[in-house]
Amino acid sequence: MSDSTAIRRRKREHLEICRRQPVEFRRKRTWLEHVELVHQALPAFSAEDLDTSIEFLGRKLSRPFLIGAMTGGTPESLSVNRRLAQLAARKGIGLALGSQRAMIADDSLTRTYQLRDVAPDILLLGNIGLSQAASMKPGEVERLVARIGADGICLHLNSAMELVQRGGDAAPQRSSAVIGRLCRALGDRLVVKETGCGVSRETAARLARLGVRTLDVAGAGGTSWVRVENLRNRSAAAGLEELEEWGIPTAASLLEVRRLKLRVIASGGLRTGFDLAKSLALGATLGSAALPLLRALDRGGVGAAERWLDSVFDGLRAAMFLTGCRDLDALRAAPVVISGPLLEWANWRGLWRNSRERAT
Repeated sequence: MSDSTAIRRRKREHLEICRRQPVEFRRKRTWLEHVELVHQALPAFSAEDLDTSIEFLGRKLSRPFLIGAMTGGTPESLSVNRRLAQLAARKGIGLALGSQRAMIADDSLTRTYQLRDVAPDILLLGNIGLSQAASMKPGEVERLVARIGADGICLHLNSAMELVQRGGDAAPQRSSAVIGRLCRALGDRLVVKETGCGVSRETAARLARLGVRTLDVAGAGGTSWVRVENLRNRSAAAGLEELEEWGIPTAASLLEVRRLKLRVIASGGLRTGFDLAKSLALGATLGSAALPLLRALDRGGVGAAERWLDSVFDGLRAAMFLTGCRDLDALRAAPVVISGPLLEWANWRGLWRNSRERAT
C-alpha cells in the first residue's frame, strides 16, 4: 500500500470512527465543572449591548469561536469541509482544517482543503504535524498555507497518539529547532496545538521562548485521539491502555498557560456556552470544538450544526450578561471560583494564590 493510500484510508477511518463510536474520554473530565462564574445580580447594561466580537490573526470574528480540526485529506471530507466553511461564514467564526499531510502525499487531495470559493472571508487555519514539518523547509510549510488561502497553520503535537498509531512517526529530536525556524518564517500565522492531552506550564514556557505566540491547549476531557487509534486498530497497544485517559484536563491546562502572555485557544471537551465562557474567564482568547459539530452535521445536516452553535452562543451571552461583562475583555477579567480537583491541581502547581484570589 502506498503512503498516499495509507494516509487516505487512515483519514477516512478517523472520520467514520468519530462519527459513530465512543471516542471521548470515559473517566477524565475537562474540570470546567469545577469553575464557577460569579453571578452579578444588578447588570449595568442591557443584553442587547453585549459585544462578543474579537479580532484574531487579522480577521474580525462575531464570536470567539473556531470550528476545530477534524477533517481533510479524503474525497469524503470535501463535503464536510465545505458545509462547515459556509456555516463559519454565516456565523462569523473561524474554521481549522485537519492535517494537510494527505495533500503532501497526493496533490489531487488539495481540493479537499480549498474553501475560499464558498467562504472567502472566514478565519481559516491549515494543519500539519510536527513530525511532518520536521522533514520540510519553512518555505514548504508556508506554501501549505498559501495553497489553500489560509490565514495561518496549526502545528499539531500528538506524541501520545503516535505511540499507539500503527506506522506512527516518532517526535523529531530537533523539535525545538524546527519550531524556532517556523516561528521565524510564519510569525503570528503559526499556531501550536495539542491533540487532546493538554499543554503544561513547562511546555508552554518553552514554546514561548522559541517564539510561539498562539497556543491551542486541546486538553483532556473531549475526544481521546489515543482511543480513536485504538478503535481503529481494534485493540489497545499492549501496556498502553491507560493512555486513552492520559493528559491534563482542559481547565487545568488553561491555568497552566495563563501567565505566559500567549494568545490561547481553549479546546478539549467544550460542549456548552458556559464551557466557553468559563474558558475565556480563565484567560483563553477563543474557544474551539469539533466533535459535536461533526456529529450534528452527520445527524441532521447544516441545520443541526447551526442549532448547536446557536445554543453555545446563547449560553455565552447569558453567562456574560449574568456576570456583568459587556465584552470579552471584561469576561477575561471576571472573578471566578475554582474548587475540587482543579483547585488541588492549581495549588500543587503554584497556579493559584488561594481559594479567594485570582492569580495574575
